[in-house]
Amino acid sequence: MTRIVEVSDIKIGGDGPLVLIAGPCVIEGLDQTLTMAERLVKTCTGLGIPIIFKSSFDKANRTSADSFRGPGLERGLEVLAAVKDEFDLPVTSDVHDVQDMKLAAEVLDLIQIPAFLCRQTSLLEAAAGTGLPVNVKKGQFLAPWDVRGIIGKVRDGEGLLITERGSSFGYNNLVVDFRSLPVIRDLGIPVVYDATHSLQLPGGLGDRSGGMRQYIPHLCRAAVACGIDALFMEVHPEPDSAPCDGPNMWPLDQLEDLLISLQAIRNALSPGGHP
Repeated sequence: MTRIVEVSDIKIGGDGPLVLIAGPCVIEGLDQTLTMAERLVKTCTGLGIPIIFKSSFDKANRTSADSFRGPGLERGLEVLAAVKDEFDLPVTSDVHDVQDMKLAAEVLDLIQIPAFLCRQTSLLEAAAGTGLPVNVKKGQFLAPWDVRGIIGKVRDGEGLLITERGSSFGYNNLVVDFRSLPVIRDLGIPVVYDATHSLQLPGGLGDRSGGMRQYIPHLCRAAVACGIDALFMEVHPEPDSAPCDGPNMWPLDQLEDLLISLQAIRNALSPGGHP
């Protein structure tokens, strides 16, 4: 059985319920973020799904220097703090720099480490040093069994989540090897499936990334059937007009129906939702 990771009052792992980590790719403004959080809370409360709100204050890894990166560390954390206070909701965001870790830890309930930085020892150790739970996105270049190195850098896996987000498959393409989900979980670490970034086409539109959001439900269902502990999804009320990752974000008004179908699959599995 996996360890249990506590994010605020939400438990991830063991035989606990499927947890949703969701929100827009990047913070676009206070009002929009609060509206998104309110809708997500309403949907998840109605379905009995624990939720952690995610949105980025800085998208440091963008295809083009001209791409929208977000409001930055201080303003972004103010927005996330408002979400936390308004809805009593745990929040997470990706942290790219060791120097940002202390300030981020004053607001975030879960530190997220981006995939391209998953082997950066100093960053991982700084995240572990906050005492907060840490969610590391597995790099697109990393085999699932190689996350043992990450485990060794983050409190020997205590309070650690690993997120599968696909592997590079030639140029501008990702694929998901669903064997990786039980492989990682068998290491004793709760596993998260990133449904939206798995369908990103990195740099696929030249100056920005493309995506294939039409396949999100299919891959979500496969991941839930594999026995994941949490599902990561970036959602947006109007993905096609979003400033970041629009082609691979899921429409907010279609989220409830997708979650209902995923709950049916999880309920069909053994107790705890694992094969």
